[in-house]
Amino acid sequence: MATFGNLSARLTDTFKNLRSKGKLSASDVDSTVREIRRALLEADVALDVVKEFTGKVRERALGDEVNQALNPAQQVVQIVNEELVAILGGEQRRLQFAKNPPTIIMLAGLQGAGKTTLAGKLAKWLKDQGHTPLLVASDLQRPNAVTQLGVVAEQAGVAIFAPEPGNGVGDPVRVARDGVAEAKAKHYDFVIVDTAGRLGVDQELMQQAANIRKAVNPDEVLFVIDAMIGQDAVATAQAFQEGVDFTGVVLTKLDGDARGGAALSIRSVTGRPILFASTGEGLGDFEPFHPDRMASRILDLGDILTLIEQAQSAFDEEEARKVAEKIQKDQFTLDDFLGQMQQLRGAGSIKKMMGMLPGMGKMKDQLDNFDEREILRTEAIIQSMTKDERTNPKILNGSRRLRIARGSGMTVTDVNQLVQRFEQASKMMKTVARGGVPQIPGMGPMPGMGGHGGKKKVQTKGKGAKRSGNPAKRAQQDAGVAAKAAAQPSGSGFGLGAGGAQAPSEEELAKLQQMLGKGGLR
Repeated sequence: MATFGNLSARLTDTFKNLRSKGKLSASDVDSTVREIRRALLEADVALDVVKEFTGKVRERALGDEVNQALNPAQQVVQIVNEELVAILGGEQRRLQFAKNPPTIIMLAGLQGAGKTTLAGKLAKWLKDQGHTPLLVASDLQRPNAVTQLGVVAEQAGVAIFAPEPGNGVGDPVRVARDGVAEAKAKHYDFVIVDTAGRLGVDQELMQQAANIRKAVNPDEVLFVIDAMIGQDAVATAQAFQEGVDFTGVVLTKLDGDARGGAALSIRSVTGRPILFASTGEGLGDFEPFHPDRMASRILDLGDILTLIEQAQSAFDEEEARKVAEKIQKDQFTLDDFLGQMQQLRGAGSIKKMMGMLPGMGKMKDQLDNFDEREILRTEAIIQSMTKDERTNPKILNGSRRLRIARGSGMTVTDVNQLVQRFEQASKMMKTVARGGVPQIPGMGPMPGMGGHGGKKKVQTKGKGAKRSGNPAKRAQQDAGVAAKAAAQPSGSGFGLGAGGAQAPSEEELAKLQQMLGKGGLR
C-alpha cells in the first residue's frame, strides 16, 4: 500500500466535493475542515497536532486569499499542501558532517523499530554517496542482534566492528568507544552505532543510551521510530527526547501501514526534523525525507523529483545515449528492450515508482494488482530467443514462437503479448524522442500530462521560469507538462483543473524526456 494510503484517499475524496463550488461559503469550509480532521485522526495523528493544523487551515480558508481566488477549491488544496509541508518540517534538513572525520551517527529507539536494518540501509546510502561507513555493533542485548547486523553489513557491502558476540555478553559503551577509535585508525569517514532497544521505555534503556552518547559524542543522534505505532509515537519520542535527546528522526515501515500519522505528529511535538524514511524491506528502500515531496504524495500530487532521481541513479548515461540514437534511427531491438527493463528493475520497485506519478491514487487498485514478476517473465522469454530473433522480431513465425515459449516456460500467448508490448513501447519512445507526450495503451495520456503529442511546440518562459505556488500546477510542472492542452486540462490528483498552469522550462522537459527515453516510466 502506498505511503499514507488511507489518509491520501480521504483527503482526495474531501477535495473532490469542492470542485463544483464556484465560491466557498463558511459552511463549505467548515465541512471540509471537519472531514480533514476526521481523516487525520483516523491516520493516528496526535490530537493536539490535528487541532492546530485544522485551525490554521480554517483560518486561511475563510480569509481573503480564498474569497478572491478564481478557483477556490484549488486554493484550499494549496493551503492544505502548504500547512502539510510546514507540519512536516518546512525545508529538508541534511545530515550534519563532522569538521574532522569520522562523522559519528548514533541510532536510538525501541526494540522492533527496525534500527539494525536501518543501520544497513543508511550505510548503503552513504556508500552510494561515495563515503566509507563503519557499522558498530553496540546492541549486545537482543538475541542475535550482532549476527543480524553482520548479515546486513555484508548485504550492504560495508565494514562492521563487532568484537563482542552479544546475547547479553559485552559492554556496549566500550564497544561504541572502540568502534570510533577503529574508524579513526582505518580512516572510515562515517561511524554508525547500532544501540539496544527495549519493548518499552525504561530507565535502564535510557541510561545505556545516554552513556553511549556521552562516550562517543555523536554528531547526529537519530531516533528510529516505527510509523505504525500511531498515537504511542508521540509519548515514545518525548521520552527519548528527555532521556537521551536526539537531533533527527528516521521513520521506518512507511510502506506497511495505511495511516503513518507518526510523521505528522513527531515533528510538531519534538521540534526535531525528519531526516530519512524507510519505505520497504530492501536495503535500497530508503530515501532522504523531503517535507514538500511527502506532502505532495499525501495529496496525490505525485513526487516527480524523487522519481527522476531514482531513475537517474539506475541508468547508465552512455548506454542511454546509444539507446536514444537507436530509437531515433528506428533500430531499437529486443536486446535493447531487455537491457532497459533490467536497468528499470535496478531502480527499485516499479510499483512505487509509478505511485509517484501525479493522480495515481485514482489507480490504486491497478497499482495494487501490478505484478512486478512480469519483468522476470519477460526477461525469460527474450533470453530464449536467438540473436536474429531479438534483432528482427518480424521473423518470429508460429514454430519459432512455440520454441521460445517452451524454452522460457511460458505460453505462445505470452510470447505474442510480449512482441505486442515491445512494438507499443518502441512507438512510445519514438514519440518521446520527437518531443511528444507518451500515451500508455489502455490508460490514455500519462497522469498529469497533456493529452496531445506529436510535434506541437511547447511555449516556455525561459530558464528563469519559477515554480508555481499552486501544488496542482507545480505537480504538472515537475512532470514536464505541456501546460496548455486544448481539451480538458489534466489537473491534479483530485480531478481539479490546473487552469492556466505555467509551461515547463526546456530544462525540465529535457530531463523528463531523457528519463523516459531510458525507460524510466515505461
